[in-house]
Amino acid sequence: MEARLASRPVGELTEEHFELVDAEVGEPGEGEFLVRNDWMLLSVVMRDLMEAEPHPELPMSGYQVGEPPWAPTVGTVVRSNSPEYAVGDLVRHTYGFREHVVGDAGDWAFTKLDPDLLPGPHYHLNQGPTAWRGMVELAGAGEGDTVFVSAATSGVGSVAGQIARCRGAARVIGSTGSKDKIGYLVDELGFDAAFDYHDGPVAERLAELAPDGIDVFFDNVAGEQFEAALRLAAPNARFVLCGGLSGRNPTLDLEPAVLRDVTFRGFTTSYEPESYAAWTEHYSRWLREGRFVFPHTVVEGGIAEVPRALVAQLRGAYRGTALVKLS
Repeated sequence: MEARLASRPVGELTEEHFELVDAEVGEPGEGEFLVRNDWMLLSVVMRDLMEAEPHPELPMSGYQVGEPPWAPTVGTVVRSNSPEYAVGDLVRHTYGFREHVVGDAGDWAFTKLDPDLLPGPHYHLNQGPTAWRGMVELAGAGEGDTVFVSAATSGVGSVAGQIARCRGAARVIGSTGSKDKIGYLVDELGFDAAFDYHDGPVAERLAELAPDGIDVFFDNVAGEQFEAALRLAAPNARFVLCGGLSGRNPTLDLEPAVLRDVTFRGFTTSYEPESYAAWTEHYSRWLREGRFVFPHTVVEGGIAEVPRALVAQLRGAYRGTALVKLS
């Protein structure tokens, strides 16, 4: 079965924008293998990829109507005619929104995984590569920094804050959209402080929680939260811009940006081999040491639940990375 994009959303995404189809999967040919998809990652960027005019600046291809969208997926080889892939091998690929896929060893989208590296196969679908690039490679967050992460309960934000903490940041602050998620950030993920951005002006809340200013801002929201962070930027602050969930472009106040020598860097996910290897090495070690939590929500129900789950995620229903259990 596949979940295909039936039409492009103009306004809010609904389940009606998808259709579930019983699709026949052929037998693997010479050099090919059949994968049973077990886990699939959902991301808010999927909504952008469904638009009638896909963003050409995104480093990823848009979705086609009548086809299952692509998505990071982990599965198990169940039949193989390839010497490079054996039955039982764990693989990561991008052929999501379907229960099975025939792969080819020469397809760059398929990567064989070490099943013993992480606690479970779904741990390979973390959003750490994005968080690692922004927090470490670009912002250089570390000892003594006061770090602010907007949308800190998102898949990327929840990982970014923990990376800063593991690298010795003096204080990690997160914003969220509901009061019940504040305790989750502080008690479960180890943030030093968190606040609901609905609870009064963001600049006032930040001033209370970061009286000495903000050294690193990992932004997933833009809008008021960007403006507030800039007002409270410390000298030589580093702003890394990952997303704009608020839907509002912020006003850039040049005075603090210039006088405090603030740097701004927009970025996208990096899957460069060196970057991915560095993240995976630290991730697996921090997990073994008990210093890191993989924040995620598992959605049961298989492929039929994918449309509903994606709509729910866009409405902020989940904490951390949203994963659909397909098998």
